[in-house]
Amino acid sequence: MTTLLVMKQIIMTLYSKYEVYITPCLKFVLALVSLLFINSRIGYMESIDKLTIVLIVALMCSFMPLNFVIVVSALFTVLHLYSFSLESAAVVGAGFLLMFLLYLRFSPKDTIVVVLLPVCFLLRIPYVIPLAMGLIGTPASALSVACGVIAYYMVHYVAQNASAIAAMADEETGAKFRFIIDGILRNREMVVVIAAFATTVIIAYLIRRLSIDYAWTIAMVAGAIVDIMVLLVGDLMFDINIGLFGVIFGNIVAFLFALVLQFFVFNVDYSRTEKVQFEDDEYYYYVKAVPKVAVSRPEKKVKQINSQRAKTVQKTRNTH
Repeated sequence: MTTLLVMKQIIMTLYSKYEVYITPCLKFVLALVSLLFINSRIGYMESIDKLTIVLIVALMCSFMPLNFVIVVSALFTVLHLYSFSLESAAVVGAGFLLMFLLYLRFSPKDTIVVVLLPVCFLLRIPYVIPLAMGLIGTPASALSVACGVIAYYMVHYVAQNASAIAAMADEETGAKFRFIIDGILRNREMVVVIAAFATTVIIAYLIRRLSIDYAWTIAMVAGAIVDIMVLLVGDLMFDINIGLFGVIFGNIVAFLFALVLQFFVFNVDYSRTEKVQFEDDEYYYYVKAVPKVAVSRPEKKVKQINSQRAKTVQKTRNTH
């Protein structure tokens, strides 16, 4: 355990020292992964479905604010859908614009969830995001998670029904719009996932804020259990065919990730908890103090063997 704490201290020290270089690299990786996933999922426009273009745009994102990654990802998505179907691009673009105007611009810290959640969906581990946001976010993070779910399912629906939309080429534009909008709004799986993820965020947040020992651990367990229960109940009610094994395995992965997050963000020693009571002219104060678990980075000690040996030799010479 001491070794892990020392490694944590070294990592935090290195990050604080080289933050100006590390942060752009992280934004570059995030933009690169997001754009590559978009191109692999809906790569209809050949002009932007190139590694060179993706690398250039990702490099631009590394020097821009974090929200610029979201704008670029949405733009790539709309351009690909525009190359496939004008109606699809209009519906998805309107959805992105509505989410940005109604919520995302008021919560810039959580907007990154809209990029991370679709990527986690493609990696089969979307349950990581709501549990993590419940631990480090606020109840408003549930709305960010909901927006990420909507963004994924909009694109997923168009990609899944691409052949049906393409077959409607000779029909009226209104019929195609109605087919796409109705398919997205009536997606029961999306509604169930939004309910499960939002509930997970709120439950995890409320429990980890409690003044009890091991609040974060309890919040992680409760959040994972609630997520599984809501998804399974939704599956029974609406028959949306959510895989039981995938849900359980995904929440186990989310729990393990949350443990790592707890180690770096909220690593405390409950065995040394102190409760303090004091007062002033107007109030009584009851304070519970839980110390953080931390170790100092070991310093290297250099022993000058040569100089010591030289002194010994010099004393020997003087004796003779």
